[in-house]
Amino acid sequence: MFANYLIGLREGLEAALIVGILIAYLVKIDRRDLLPRVWMGIGLAVAVSLGVGAILTFGEYGLSFQAQEIIGGGLSIVAVGFVTWMVFWMGRTAKDLSRNLRSGIDRAAEGAGWGIVLLALLSVGREGLETALFVWSTVGPNASGTEALVGAVLGILTAIALEVLIYRGLISINLSKFFTWTGYALIVVAAGVLAYGIGDLQEAGVLPGHSSTAYDISAVIPPTSWYGAVLGGIVNFNPAPTVLQVAGWLVYMIVTVPLFWRLTRKKLGRPAAAQASPTPSTSDRASASANTPAPGDIA
Repeated sequence: MFANYLIGLREGLEAALIVGILIAYLVKIDRRDLLPRVWMGIGLAVAVSLGVGAILTFGEYGLSFQAQEIIGGGLSIVAVGFVTWMVFWMGRTAKDLSRNLRSGIDRAAEGAGWGIVLLALLSVGREGLETALFVWSTVGPNASGTEALVGAVLGILTAIALEVLIYRGLISINLSKFFTWTGYALIVVAAGVLAYGIGDLQEAGVLPGHSSTAYDISAVIPPTSWYGAVLGGIVNFNPAPTVLQVAGWLVYMIVTVPLFWRLTRKKLGRPAAAQASPTPSTSDRASASANTPAPGDIA
């Protein structure tokens, strides 16, 4: 449940920040007439994400066990790829998110402004699809589908609450540090999902070594115990993994963690002045000049 709360919180906050930047910038350039189209794009993005989630949840019924395992394992690995890309993308472009998005708004607002619908759809829809796929992939034998959904929804609601507080100027968050530390946490979660996906493909006979167990610590950490269930729900912990699962987990961590550390090491040392709020207060907007950084600048 915690892993899904984390993905809901992070993806939800990314989407909420984008929405906040879209709305604040359109207000700033006096294009309030385009706000309904922002909400139209957001609504379409939510509908598409929910549709994908429904297909992933109910689409397996009627398939053979082998087909379900192949689909489950394959989509788990795809989910790992998406989340890894998302973690590195945000770590690399967070400080330029507002500037790049404002540039996209300027282009999309030209003419009738229907490009705003597409911009909102793509910006928010990407986060929604990643959330749907990754939450689905973390529902393994030790996780409850209901708990996974509740965790993700709670994370999204927390993200929305944080964005409202940031927008109103009530709190300030160092977004660079937030996305860095949650990035490390998601890398660990993704490594577990990768190992789980490898196990599914081994059970389906796509990958070899299903009977080659690397170790078995079920007696120490029983999967049916509360702490075994917690570890399984957070990082897809398996007390008796195969050799290939352990190898996949290790290779992913050995490659991904140092690369992410190199990407983000300078950001962790930035002073508190780097903290940013996605939108200035009403008085700030009223007095903002053309040279003032626009809402949503991320340190």
